[in-house]
Amino acid sequence: MKILKRILLVAILIVVIIGCLLVYKGYEMYKDAVAKMDLETKVETIRQDEDFVKFDDLPDDYVTAVIDVEDHRFYDHNGIDIIAIGRALINDIKAMEIVEGGSTITQQLAKNMYFTQKQELVRKIAELFVTFDLEKKYSKEDIFELYVNTSYFGEGYYGIGQATRGYLNKEPKDMTLLECTLLAGIPNAPSVYAPTANPDLAVQRQKQVIKKMVKRGDLTEEQANELYEELE
Repeated sequence: MKILKRILLVAILIVVIIGCLLVYKGYEMYKDAVAKMDLETKVETIRQDEDFVKFDDLPDDYVTAVIDVEDHRFYDHNGIDIIAIGRALINDIKAMEIVEGGSTITQQLAKNMYFTQKQELVRKIAELFVTFDLEKKYSKEDIFELYVNTSYFGEGYYGIGQATRGYLNKEPKDMTLLECTLLAGIPNAPSVYAPTANPDLAVQRQKQVIKKMVKRGDLTEEQANELYEELE
């Protein structure tokens, strides 16, 4: 029994040491990233882009659709959604691979601003430090605005401005509800859901967005059915 306790203590110690090492490496990656360009400068650079779209110029339906499908507790958490992370961890363990990330909109913005899309544990930790900085220094509207302006929408379109002009030939503020559900779903997997590349998959993703909006109480079943009919 004493041997088992010692083995357990050693195992716990090893896990703690590895965890501390990963956090240290993540912090170093974060420091290196912001040393090249601090957060405030990075934000201003994004906002100066000619295709940048302000939060007030985004349709309410689009904002709602994105939050419902990407991070429905966006206005309630401080950048980290423990519930989503726990659910993702369980699903990843079941699948024995990373199938769900549990990242919030703020975490995705941190990744868009400073890091690659590759799934790496150290990068995820570095991303958390940027996430905390963003939540501390910027409002939720600022974070959302920056997120949709740095997201990739496929076909070479970066940001909601390029996406609406490229796919829809209109300004973001002029999107219909149906178009909002289309654009809200693409960044999850741009190469898969780009409507010009895979129209059928894009429609399937739209339907997922609509179902999420119904689930969150932001669309009625009647409204959803009308949208489904438009997609037929």
